[in-house]
Amino acid sequence: MTLTPEQRIQLHGFNNLTKSLSFNMYDICYTKTKEEREAYIEYIDEQYNADRLSKILKNVADIIGAHVLNIAQQDYVPQGASVTMLVSEGPIVEVPEESFEESPGPLPDNVVMQLDKSHITVHTYPEFHPSEGISTFRADIDVSTCGEISPLKALNYLIHSFDTDIMIMDYRVRGFTRDTSGRKLFIDHEIGSIQNYIPDEIKKGFDMIDVNVYQENIFHTKCKLKAFDLDNYLFGYTKEKLSQAEQHEITEWLKLEMDEIYYGKNINRPSVQNSDSL
Repeated sequence: MTLTPEQRIQLHGFNNLTKSLSFNMYDICYTKTKEEREAYIEYIDEQYNADRLSKILKNVADIIGAHVLNIAQQDYVPQGASVTMLVSEGPIVEVPEESFEESPGPLPDNVVMQLDKSHITVHTYPEFHPSEGISTFRADIDVSTCGEISPLKALNYLIHSFDTDIMIMDYRVRGFTRDTSGRKLFIDHEIGSIQNYIPDEIKKGFDMIDVNVYQENIFHTKCKLKAFDLDNYLFGYTKEKLSQAEQHEITEWLKLEMDEIYYGKNINRPSVQNSDSL
């Protein structure tokens, strides 16, 4: 289906399509001791507390032109946070032409796009490996919309909002709507890949894999950061404080952790000693 802004489909009634974007990001860190691990978790909880996450979701709502109806937020003990936001159609109902294009969405600005009743949620999950000193922070953001605009327009801003080593994104269009002749439409916009909604300068920095089921309107993209500098994965000190053997071993652990997350499976791990003894 090729559609230009000048060829807008005339619908019979309301657009009943549901478009859902799931954005999952991972931040990996090496924490040598229990004290470092606790400090990292405390740092993450402070950086991504419920108040800051609420601000991020409010900006997402602005980008897709949603009106916030209700916010439920919670910081959890011992760690983690969640925010759920119920949104409705914004005050501006005219859809800009850009909404029909496969292109990165805007960063927060004066953006108005059509949205009907739906929701935006975020949950965070800090965790750690029991023996290798690997700590992982995951955030899951789900943006679900009804109507013409796709939540993919918020993807560019979400990528800029988190410092991420791995991103896993799923997009699905569900249900159907009808044109004035009664013909069902199971999707109302062109999409070849989620990658088309990610800026080129960001794509250059990641290895990327697509798994798409076009006939079902299901799209999946995952990304792993190409560059690796051990200093970016040490919490509270630099690699100069480690021996060459320690640097090599920690680098192996970190890269293995990222590969397992990226490929979604366990990989044979090298023999290790307890991280507290390094």
